[in-house]
Amino acid sequence: MQKIIYYVASSLDGYIAGKNGDISEFIMEGEGGEKYQADLAKFETVIMGRKTYEYGYQYGLEPGQPAYLNMNHHIFSETLKIDALADNVRIENSSVERVKEIAEASPTDVYLCGGGEFAGWLLDHGLIDQLKLKLNPIILGDGIPLFGSSKAVSVGKLIEKETFDDGLQILTYDLKS
Repeated sequence: MQKIIYYVASSLDGYIAGKNGDISEFIMEGEGGEKYQADLAKFETVIMGRKTYEYGYQYGLEPGQPAYLNMNHHIFSETLKIDALADNVRIENSSVERVKEIAEASPTDVYLCGGGEFAGWLLDHGLIDQLKLKLNPIILGDGIPLFGSSKAVSVGKLIEKETFDDGLQILTYDLKS
């Protein structure tokens, strides 16, 4: 079975976006951004929650179309209804078994795009293998928490650390050790 990797930007105080989904303070350019884009190109499967998928609409994503052209998409939602889906886009009901089936069938590790609530649900069920945290040198004070409302306790092992001149760090934690 492939690993499920939650690869996500975070503030120092643990938010993946500020109030109203604001991401304007996050570092998008530079070496860290290039590293992130290169890493994403290695994934062929992405899982995400409905809110994360719909967040893409404000950046030009058309409903039913893939957010990442090179990946098969699995959007977990009991409420999302789209009539016409691209061949590489599926809407899934939240099911531990379905997440495991997707990971087993994927030719690569699975990119968990988010968001916080969906990541929290996966953490609650022990389904996240790695956390790749793009730690931004900012404090937001409020926003969308890294793991939503999850109260799960997990101890990770730092297995890789990359630091960039703009203060961004990419920290990789094994959550299954």
